Order: sequence, then structure tokens, then C-alpha cells
Amino acid sequence: MRALCVGSAMVDIIVLVASRDVERMTMTNATSSFLLLEQGRKIESESISTHIGGGAVNAAVSMARLGLQAGAFVKVGDDQNGKRILDRLASENVDESNVLCTTENPTGTAVMVSSHDRNATIFTQRGANTLLRMADLPPELMADRDLVYIASLSNRSADCFVDIARAAHSAGAFVAANPGIRQLTSRTASILDSFPDIDLLAVNRVEAETLVPALAVSDDVSDGPRDDHVIRQDEPRLMRLGLAFGGFDLGLIDFLGRVRARGLANILITDGTEGAWLANKDGVHFCPTLRTEVMGTAGAGDAFTSTLSALLASGESVETALQSAAVNAAGVVSQVDTQSGLLGRTELDAKVAEVQHRLPVTTWDWPTAKTA
Repeated sequence: MRALCVGSAMVDIIVLVASRDVERMTMTNATSSFLLLEQGRKIESESISTHIGGGAVNAAVSMARLGLQAGAFVKVGDDQNGKRILDRLASENVDESNVLCTTENPTGTAVMVSSHDRNATIFTQRGANTLLRMADLPPELMADRDLVYIASLSNRSADCFVDIARAAHSAGAFVAANPGIRQLTSRTASILDSFPDIDLLAVNRVEAETLVPALAVSDDVSDGPRDDHVIRQDEPRLMRLGLAFGGFDLGLIDFLGRVRARGLANILITDGTEGAWLANKDGVHFCPTLRTEVMGTAGAGDAFTSTLSALLASGESVETALQSAAVNAAGVVSQVDTQSGLLGRTELDAKVAEVQHRLPVTTWDWPTAKTA
């Protein structure tokens, strides 16, 4: 299977700080949480390491390890960091022939400050990642691609999203998209309009909630049941609480049905440690998270979505695809960087067989929205 991953390439500098050296503040009237570093203090870090990352690169490495013929379509600077990214792709058997090099901006760089038990705070300079243009896309690039994965696009590069999705769809590829919060909030209408060209949209819970206002006022609600599901207190959080944003709220079944009514075949919602949801023509499927010791959360979404995309595009069952994605994501969070924990296909299959009893997939059918 031939895959192409489009999006960002980054050099990640990861600073690991002991939890005792970081103060935390959580707002009681909001979901915001803050890491506080003392001004002027020199803090001893447990480690400072440099790695290769970025959504498209992470996905391409993930797919290559799963046995796909993966390539990356990204833009890097004409600098040492750009060369490091090319070297990394080559070492992972990812086709780097379509990586673009520019003198306009440097290679994207991120500094992640992590204290083990919380999401890392990330300082980012997106650099060359902001400079993708449709003119950079060779007409033949999508030819014979079985899977095109569109990771988050930065700044004006995001203007290419709709055209890239359309080109990939027209070429007959399975199109997976993981656009990220900035694209979803700044380009909501265009992303909703592109749903017929996307086979799988991947969002986390917070990202999904940003779509609620647009979907709540939509008249396109013909797909599936809306209000007849009786919520039980033992059901997962999103089924119990639904999604809310900007004064609008929708139950999970209602939200997913409205998304699919707009022409989107599959939608994935990840909910951190609460598990993941996949809605398709057969219903709504839930897979719990595989619990593991967390060293860093960066790259977990890339691992989950790239694995799920690769397996669904290759014809694997929803159950196998979700369980494999959960295992690969758990492998990534057990490491400080975004790629060390990614598994090869043989190792992944063996791990899934070992832990699948801890990852039961539950399905709610569309006609009655009751547990199958």
C-alpha cells in the first residue's frame, strides 16, 4: 500500500523537568491548567534531548513501520535541521523525494517542557511549515496513492487543505485528515464543506466541540437517531455528557449523525485517557485507552490516527484498527518523544493479541442507538 503524508516537519527539543520543580495552577471555573516556572531561576532538568517530529513526519514513520510504502510531502528550510529531517526519513524508509526545501523560512522547531504527569507546554516556531502552496503540489503526486494523510497545516498552508483533500479524493485515495484546533476554528466552513472528500476525520474532544455550533444550527439531520438513546451512568464520558461549545450542546449520537449527514464516512474522536470513538455506516464504536506509564503525550494523536488510517484503508476490521491504534498510541506516550514508541506491524499484532482483553470494543447501532 502506497501512502502520502502531508503537513508539518519539526525538530523537537524536549526538556524533561522533575514534577517537584514545577508549580501548577488549575482554574476552578474553567478547564485551563498552568505550569509555573520561577522567574530568573536556573532549573536542573532531568534531560534535554533533540528529536525529529511534526504531524506528517510522525505519521509517515508510523506507516512505514507498519509496512506501508510511505512518503512525506512537507517543506523544510535550507539548513542543518532540514537535513536532519531528510536523514531521519531516509533511515525510516520513508520516501523523501517530495520534501521541499526553501530559503524563505527556517525548518520548523519546537521546544517542549514536560513534567511527566501533565501535557507538555510547547514553544513553537513553525517556519517553513507555513509556506506550502498548491503550486508546490505536482499533479502526479497523488497518482497511485492508496492513502493520503493530511496532518495539521500551519497558517497559510492551511489554505491548501480543501484542494489537497479534493485532489486526493479525485485520485481514488483513502483520505484521512487530522486538521487540528487552529484549522477547525479559523476555517470551519471550508472543512465542513470538504467532508465528502474525506474518508476519515480525526479530532480530539476539544476539537470536536468547536464544530458543535455549526452543526447545531444545521438542518441536515436526516442520518440516524437523535434523541431516543437512554443514557446510562455506566457508559463512557462522552456518551453521558455529549459535546458543548459556545452555548450550544449536542448529544454524542446526535453530533456524530449530523457529521455523517454532511457526507463524512468516518469520524474519530479521541478523549485522552477516556478512550476513543469511531462513527461509520455501521454505528458508533468505542475503544478504551490502554493504560501505561506516561512519559510524554506529544505524538499520541499522530500515532493513533495514522495507525487507524493505515489499517482501515487496508481493509482491517474496525475492532482491529481501533485496538491497534490504542496500542501504538500507548507505546508513544511511554516515551518522551513522538516516534520511539511506534511499533512495527509484527510487534504491534503480537501486542494487540496480548492486551485485547483490556480493549473491548463496544458498538451502538444507528437504528436504535443501543449497545450491540
